[in-house]
Amino acid sequence: MKKTSLIQKLEVSKKEFLETSKLIIQPNIISDQKKYRILLKKYMTLEKIVFFYEEYKKQLVSLKEVDFILKNDSDTEMKELATTEKYKILENLSSIEKKSYNLLFSSKEEDETEDDKKAVIVELRSGTGGDEACIFVEDILRMYTMYFKKSGWKYKIIHAQKGGIKGYKEIILDLNGEKGIYGNLKFESGVHRVQRIPKTESQGRVHTSAITVAVLPKVKDIEFNINLSDIKKDTFRSSGAGGQHVNKTESAVRLTHIPSKITVECQEERSQHKNFEKAISVLRSRIYQNEKEKRLRKISIKRKSLVSTGDRSIKIRTYNYPKNRVTDHRIHKSIYNLAGFMDGNIQEMINLLKLFENK
Repeated sequence: MKKTSLIQKLEVSKKEFLETSKLIIQPNIISDQKKYRILLKKYMTLEKIVFFYEEYKKQLVSLKEVDFILKNDSDTEMKELATTEKYKILENLSSIEKKSYNLLFSSKEEDETEDDKKAVIVELRSGTGGDEACIFVEDILRMYTMYFKKSGWKYKIIHAQKGGIKGYKEIILDLNGEKGIYGNLKFESGVHRVQRIPKTESQGRVHTSAITVAVLPKVKDIEFNINLSDIKKDTFRSSGAGGQHVNKTESAVRLTHIPSKITVECQEERSQHKNFEKAISVLRSRIYQNEKEKRLRKISIKRKSLVSTGDRSIKIRTYNYPKNRVTDHRIHKSIYNLAGFMDGNIQEMINLLKLFENK
């Protein structure tokens, strides 16, 4: 492809990128999940093209400067340096041309990325705050299940451990739907803090409690296999509701991965075999995530994701009930409609997190 033709194509892409940048932040687009997803994918591709375009222009300017020196400068040493520099510039231009060409004209489908995952494991656990934290786990569970319903996703409870008075100490969900589940929910991993007056508080004081949320892409056998000899299996009687059969037979399953010491329990099904299948699915996802994080730390690579390392010790969001406010600390964004947010209207915040991550 001729340079002039390539530049024209790149200029068209830059114009399209600027138009998409304006469009993608419009409220009506942000609130429409499908439209936003399509535009976001387009935005990300165009952003790469524009980056190459700007680099290409810089290299062309440098090439002109070097050619000027070679033509007009009488200093032999300067000409030698300019010749060496020209070879480097021409190599850079060739590399940019190839990359730009692939982005502009390649018709090959991209491999499935984590953002395309159709299934995830969602884990909610109470943290500091005792009974109030357990109650907040239940509140966040309700928020997510309402969001899932709006998104057309289906979920199943894999494991649940009740709190002392009310709520849950821990609950694990298996979530399935169309592509994009992990791409949306990965931003939820981290510590969620609540500030409110508990119902048990007699003096009207605001308490602060916290829970942790973990969102793990569900891993298939073909993606990551577990050596069964590394797993210790224990069975026990279910402690939850489920009738005489569940409580009187050892249908509940506890799996421990000996090398990593990761433990998973499942007691929601009547059948021990079904509980084992669900537990192994969660265990595979946890081990996969754990191994991936170890590799990232080892080679000192930080993913762009706002919760890239899966570090769930980082406070990501505060739900302040007295001020009717939810604040995401990663993007310093506050929404003053906490009731609506807790009713599952969280897509606006997720869209802003996506936009921030890609910028």
